[in-house]
Amino acid sequence: MKNDALLRPALTLFLLFSLLTGLAYPLVVTGVAQAAFPAAANGSLIVENGKAVGSSLIGQGFSDPGHFWSRPSATSPMAYNAGNSSGSNLAPTAPALVDAVKARVEALRAADPGNTAPVPVDLVTTSASGLDPHISRAAADYQLARVARVRQLPVAQVQAMVEAQTEGRWLGFVGEPRVNVLKLNLALDRATMATR
Repeated sequence: MKNDALLRPALTLFLLFSLLTGLAYPLVVTGVAQAAFPAAANGSLIVENGKAVGSSLIGQGFSDPGHFWSRPSATSPMAYNAGNSSGSNLAPTAPALVDAVKARVEALRAADPGNTAPVPVDLVTTSASGLDPHISRAAADYQLARVARVRQLPVAQVQAMVEAQTEGRWLGFVGEPRVNVLKLNLALDRATMATR
């Protein structure tokens, strides 16, 4: 008898909170997000010529020497896998990490043999998520001459594009200036198409 007296309120509360937290709350949050922040609520997608080409929040790999290269990705089973965000979890002294960094430095040097500047650390190490869409301003500046040479554009023009795509510190003092690689490469593609 006691169990029956407890069962009805328990089921009522279960159904009430299921509707409240499983249906009403998500609908309200989604509605507020769509009304107040529609771009962010829909994945911060970047659309070119009517097609989504990526998200400003998710890194993509670029290997063509005429593009700026992103920070390396440690996601598996393939690089820049947004469904499996992860870092490498390798210690700074791990032989596998040391070998990977050396190989990345050699690849950067081979792609631009005349560049004797120090290689910025974010071009040879992965981020904690493996999906960082930004590189440092130093990493963008390191790649300027290569991209300008391959695209047959004046260095000053490419540098102006980097400057235009550089995002400053948040609130003016948090973080470091950074460049969204996808946005920069799309600006480069548009500039190259305009000169043809």
